[in-house]
Amino acid sequence: MLTQLPETHQIDELLSFLPLFDVPDRTFVERWAGGEETASGAITMPFPIYPEDVLRFYQLAGQPCWSDYDYEPRVAAQMLRDEALIHNATLAQIKTMLTYCVRGERFGDGHWAVMLESGKIVALLERLRVLREQM
Repeated sequence: MLTQLPETHQIDELLSFLPLFDVPDRTFVERWAGGEETASGAITMPFPIYPEDVLRFYQLAGQPCWSDYDYEPRVAAQMLRDEALIHNATLAQIKTMLTYCVRGERFGDGHWAVMLESGKIVALLERLRVLREQM
């Protein structure tokens, strides 16, 4: 499937989160909810409550212009483990890695926080900033 490239203003939207996320010891989960027994005896699984800026970032990063509809999750995860690749990533590779970061929350609560706390999102944004400066 052919995907569209992000426009300059969409790149700038994501880059506006860099100073918000590149903060030492920042927490990216306000609190964890769930995990309690309901009146019927069912136990709900814990899930994160994210701050508004985290929700907004992932909403923007989930737009079609940032989505790689042909990505392979295992390949994207491997890409994210390679710091040199991230440092030299193309816009298409950034889209692939962002797709993994965005979609991972569907399969594991807290994935968004892990991507932020590990510095992967900041590293992707730093590379995106370099690409933006070259435009």
